[in-house]
Amino acid sequence: MNRPEKDASLAEKIRNQQDKCFHTYGYRRMWQWMKNSEEIIHNPKTILRVMKKYGLLSEIRRRKRWQQMGQQLHKYQNLLNRNFHAEAPNRKWVTDISYIQTKQGVLYLSMIRDLYDNSIVAYKTAIQQTVNLVLDTIRQAVHREKKKVAAELQLHSDQGFQYTSQ
Repeated sequence: MNRPEKDASLAEKIRNQQDKCFHTYGYRRMWQWMKNSEEIIHNPKTILRVMKKYGLLSEIRRRKRWQQMGQQLHKYQNLLNRNFHAEAPNRKWVTDISYIQTKQGVLYLSMIRDLYDNSIVAYKTAIQQTVNLVLDTIRQAVHREKKKVAAELQLHSDQGFQYTSQ
């Protein structure tokens, strides 16, 4: 019997769509696509069965580990080595950028904290995360603590792009 298989036409439609979407559609998304764009309506379980039968299931996309976009220009030694205690004020500062969600969008907060008493030495906010945000915060801290800053002050950061760029 030379009878064409009953799922062949459906499989061909699914194959064509999978080629267009780089094999990223699972059976639920394929069913949604068929429901919205095709005149033939199928049960989602039918779509799953056909996709399994013809090897048309989506390729699982693994999450990529975070990769450094470029080489860090300046990589600094970890001088604190998790010793987050200072014997005197203005000897060890730590800095980081936090994200604050607002109705208008994201607000970036850059701040410097003194490890002696955990006080905030300086902070700045901006709507963009730039190197200037970090530099302005450092300038503000140095200006405020002008006469009290120790010569051997250590500034510690997570060495994100703002802290390691030129």
